[in-house]
Amino acid sequence: MPRPFMAIPVTRGTRLLATLLGLAAAGCATPPKNPDPAPAVAPTPDETGRCWATEPVPAIYEQVGGEILVIPAETAPDGTVLRAPVYRRAMVPRLVRPRGEIRFETPCPALLTPGFVASLQRALAARGYYVGAPTGRMDAPTRSAVGQYQARHGLDSDQLSVETARDMGLIAVPRASLD
Repeated sequence: MPRPFMAIPVTRGTRLLATLLGLAAAGCATPPKNPDPAPAVAPTPDETGRCWATEPVPAIYEQVGGEILVIPAETAPDGTVLRAPVYRRAMVPRLVRPRGEIRFETPCPALLTPGFVASLQRALAARGYYVGAPTGRMDAPTRSAVGQYQARHGLDSDQLSVETARDMGLIAVPRASLD
């Protein structure tokens, strides 16, 4: 059976490192949310006048059975194996999805007026995602509601997408897409 893992001598330090890496990998199952209610970088219009947002997508790892080298093989100068290596079975992290980034169209900042945001809040409240009176501000509760709504529709982001705004009737749908 081939040995798919790199030979690393097992010491107390490597055990601790493996444990810490396993714990860190276990915490990567869901992307962290930005506690700041405003996007890190406000989208600027491109040459076509459209704005784009990007969201980081963290890597996802899972624990799988594997083998860890305990004692390396001893070989003679001519390459003859004097003593076979010793492995132990253990759970090791395996990359399921690499780190990446998603990009989607978002309303440009000029469109996000207090009236537009209040309409967004009312639309979210009508769908059961926003609680409270419309404030007209893109605050943390509004972003949280946007994130919940979009997550249920396939976009894991609390930045409003143009597609979501169109679905809610807040932005006009282009005539070409109706034909």
